[in-house]
Amino acid sequence: MLKNREGQKVPNVVFKTRQNDEFVDISTDELFKGKTVVVFSLPGAFTPTCSSTHLPRFNELAQVFKGNGVDDIICLSVNDAFVMNAWKQDQEAENITLIPDGNGEFTDGMGMLVDKSDLGFGKRSWRYSMLVKDGVVEKMFIEPEVPGDPFEVSDADTMLNYINPNAVKPEAVSIITKPGCPYCAKAKAMLQEHGMTYDEISLGHDATLRSVRAISGRDTVPQVYIGGRHIGDSEELAQYLAKQEKNAA
Repeated sequence: MLKNREGQKVPNVVFKTRQNDEFVDISTDELFKGKTVVVFSLPGAFTPTCSSTHLPRFNELAQVFKGNGVDDIICLSVNDAFVMNAWKQDQEAENITLIPDGNGEFTDGMGMLVDKSDLGFGKRSWRYSMLVKDGVVEKMFIEPEVPGDPFEVSDADTMLNYINPNAVKPEAVSIITKPGCPYCAKAKAMLQEHGMTYDEISLGHDATLRSVRAISGRDTVPQVYIGGRHIGDSEELAQYLAKQEKNAA
């Protein structure tokens, strides 16, 4: 049975990370001492739920976490440093610190090392998240011990709701662009200036003009969407942002 370690110190472990083509040792003291840290641990890099939901949502909400007193967000998995670095690059997870627990020492010390030999994985981490303050576990969300890979309580939203139930979460933003478009560059700059992260759909790479027509009913780019609403081109985006600023004043 997996044990809840709330009120206990995290295991004392040295992780073998990879930085600038060299192995770099990082201790748990370096990661946790004097800090408030959110940790989420998962079965494996590049696996479906981990890549589609678990890591991306923590990355998306990272600035909200930090605005609510969290110093760092750590993603931990029983994978080697090369795999974790490649996964971070593939996921563009620049807001998350990915830590390889290659030998499973930290995971074993947490009591979360499980046997997934039936999948050819060997020993891996059970999926969980925790809030750690100065090396002591304040809160753990452990997935239920049922067959498969449950994902019900260790998600980013559950953790954020525990830290601050009234935290304001950013709306999802997407922008359709094409290479070399000055209006697209202007729209992206406006979003960045307002601290709005976005997904970019680039014509010729991710989609065609036919997709723009099908989605927006228009023949031009950029086309911006915020929170499921079609905002429009760069001029309409500027008007929308100005209105938002006025309402917030």
